[in-house]
Amino acid sequence: MADEKDFLGKQKERFEAFKTRSLGGAAQSTGESDEKTDEQIEKAKEATEKPVTAKEKGIGEGAESPGGPVGLDIGTSHIVAAQEKGAHIQAVKQVNAFFAVPKSKFSKGILNRNQVMYYERGDLLYVIGYSAERFANMFNMNTRRPIKEGLVTPREEEGLNVIQAIVNTLIEKPENFGETLCFVIPGEPLDGRGSVVNHESVIKKFLGGLGYHPVSINEGMAVVLSELSDDDYTGIGISMGGGMCNICLSYLSFPVINYSIQTAGDYIDSMVGEAAGEPATKIKGIKEQELDLTKEPKDGIMRALHIFYEELIFKLLQSVQRVLSSTDKIPKISSPIPIVLSGGTSMPNGCKNRFEKSLKSIQFPIEISDVRLAEDPLNAPAKGALIMAMTEA
Repeated sequence: MADEKDFLGKQKERFEAFKTRSLGGAAQSTGESDEKTDEQIEKAKEATEKPVTAKEKGIGEGAESPGGPVGLDIGTSHIVAAQEKGAHIQAVKQVNAFFAVPKSKFSKGILNRNQVMYYERGDLLYVIGYSAERFANMFNMNTRRPIKEGLVTPREEEGLNVIQAIVNTLIEKPENFGETLCFVIPGEPLDGRGSVVNHESVIKKFLGGLGYHPVSINEGMAVVLSELSDDDYTGIGISMGGGMCNICLSYLSFPVINYSIQTAGDYIDSMVGEAAGEPATKIKGIKEQELDLTKEPKDGIMRALHIFYEELIFKLLQSVQRVLSSTDKIPKISSPIPIVLSGGTSMPNGCKNRFEKSLKSIQFPIEISDVRLAEDPLNAPAKGALIMAMTEA
């Protein structure tokens, strides 16, 4: 119980800090600031309604120098950069992974000829992004990750360098120094593993060095901004990613509670991989390309994927029930609120249905109206971060 009280105390501190930063205190509630706030709300609403055009980073395709605000999601599995492009939002993604190979002139020549993205350090070449996944599958091995369980990991000495290299394939220095860039950060882990403060600090320092004005946003809150404008940004945003599931209860755009659990897509991949005797990277590819949770499993791998998806959803809902039932900070909400799911782990067909089915067996202290899947689950956090960046600019 002591750990839980400490956790909820941190949530209260973060909420008060958010109110102070966002509202600027009652003394600043002038007509001019109210007018600016109305403009920001309208700008956010317009951005929310714009469709997302998503694409993978093409081989040999150069990075952009943004001429406006940027939303950036540095996730365990993918890094996504979002920018406003007229009538739509453009999201470009890259796998957040690397694969080290011995350096030689010959190997460098082959990589260059095939436009494989890499950088060199010491006696190694670090293949990054989608190229890393192709190398790992070719050797029937796992890629390495600069982020573990949602946070920059100290176990990978090259971790931050890899993140910087991948981000640099998506965006370069902005056209205008000090351009606002809003990047996604996870909620405080419910079980306390890892430091969100350190994660946020090292990424902010790197982005500031590129010439941006970096602003962070909680990942679950970014989902709320992306998907719940018609509900006055009131509801529960859940991002089911690779290393974490991030959860945020928002009331009228204020993040009342946000946290994370470090059980997500990578957990499913590793557990199924152990059961099937296959690398987790290979299982990840099967999950993303073939899994349909509405169909009966056709083999052992599919059966294991079904089993561990059920476990993940159950653990996620149990955590929501535990946190909501342990706090007195929930506002009095007169009507049921929605839950919106996003993130790559929510994308297999039937995931929402499994979530709805499990939800019926869980008793929450607030009433849920419905469960929705984000319009573009993988890119919803980056879109929400962009919306925040546009209102901060």
